[in-house]
Amino acid sequence: MKFFTSLLAVASSAAPLCAALPQARQTSWPNGPLVTDGRWAVDAAGNHIQFAGTNWPGHGEVMVPEGLQFLSVEGVVSKIKSIGMNAIRLTYAIELVDQIYANDGKDIDIKTAFIDGLGETNGTAVLAQVLANNPSFTEATTRLEVYDAIAAECAKQEVYILLDNHMSTGKWCCSGNDGNTWWGDREFDLANWVRGLTYMANHGKSWTALVAMSLRNELRQATDNDELVAASYNWQDWYKYIQDGTNAINGANPGLLIFLSGLNYDTTVVPAFAGTALTPGNGTFQLSDFEGYANKLVLEIHNYEGSIGSCASLSNNLYTKGFQAMNASDPATVNVFPVALTEFGFNMNDNTYLNTYSTCLASYLPQIQGSFFIWVLVGSYYIRQGTQNFEESWGLLNADWSEWRNLNYVSEQLAPMVAGVIG
Repeated sequence: MKFFTSLLAVASSAAPLCAALPQARQTSWPNGPLVTDGRWAVDAAGNHIQFAGTNWPGHGEVMVPEGLQFLSVEGVVSKIKSIGMNAIRLTYAIELVDQIYANDGKDIDIKTAFIDGLGETNGTAVLAQVLANNPSFTEATTRLEVYDAIAAECAKQEVYILLDNHMSTGKWCCSGNDGNTWWGDREFDLANWVRGLTYMANHGKSWTALVAMSLRNELRQATDNDELVAASYNWQDWYKYIQDGTNAINGANPGLLIFLSGLNYDTTVVPAFAGTALTPGNGTFQLSDFEGYANKLVLEIHNYEGSIGSCASLSNNLYTKGFQAMNASDPATVNVFPVALTEFGFNMNDNTYLNTYSTCLASYLPQIQGSFFIWVLVGSYYIRQGTQNFEESWGLLNADWSEWRNLNYVSEQLAPMVAGVIG
């Protein structure tokens, strides 16, 4: 597919986005801490690092990463690694940390977690399957010890972890009336959020594979709280709150990259790179406001424009709403950042992957060497929106996690896209 005319019209040249990588220096993985250098994330030797991975949710009602009743931790990570992926976006809920504080500093064991999430009968049955697949676990293993095991296996197989705060409450995301939309929503407490970020950043110090944390998934308008939207849903308050979050993460674990998400379900981060007003005020995004760690910031966006009519339109939207931040040659770019598409996806049960949306992404992301995390790895969830063993039609894996749901997509588009982005 030829390069996108809309992108060329906006940017003077694609070269700053996809300049050749330097030859990799031999180092001890992950050779961190990672920092940013203009549009690149780089390791301690100066090697460019691009992430090409998938989302592995752990933010549901059980608050244990999905799929362990079907595969071992090693098995899941091996599946990810088998197609060349080098990263996961591993999600969690702030409620996990809230419960630790409510429990005198002790995490909840997975027996309790599965029974609380699925009920006595089903929780006990699923737990038995988890223990059978993961013999190093016991009923007394805690939720964070499961995360620890995932982190250890990721380090063993050299898979980077982006630890993502997906929700405050452990449940499916997202809607405008789920109470988790914006700071001050009924379940989105600012102090608990800062406390949770701090706790997880500190806990992750022992995870060799942890190189980045995100602030919050898909900030959005509350459709059932007009007062909150009118008073606070704006870029000015966004800027205030993200500094609370970045200060918390960097203060607890200064080695981490920090991913910043934007508004409207994280479909735009324009003021961060364009230097436009943080409305309704007149202030602008200043890297100097992130004293001592301005070189740790990465922007993230999501895109689900599955019915878009042309690759030119999709690539233009991706560029103008986010990936422009990687192009220092664009005169409209004030602040330069690495950018990652941390969510995109579609139905894996048919030939949707042949549509414009998927084929365009498969070309666009390697051309700009833009990091990505496809939604979603899982073939099923422990529970989603009240339905247990919920099958995920968008999942890379099938319902019992035994095979790729759509091998043609994985082999024809996804694996080449992974290789092209990593370089």
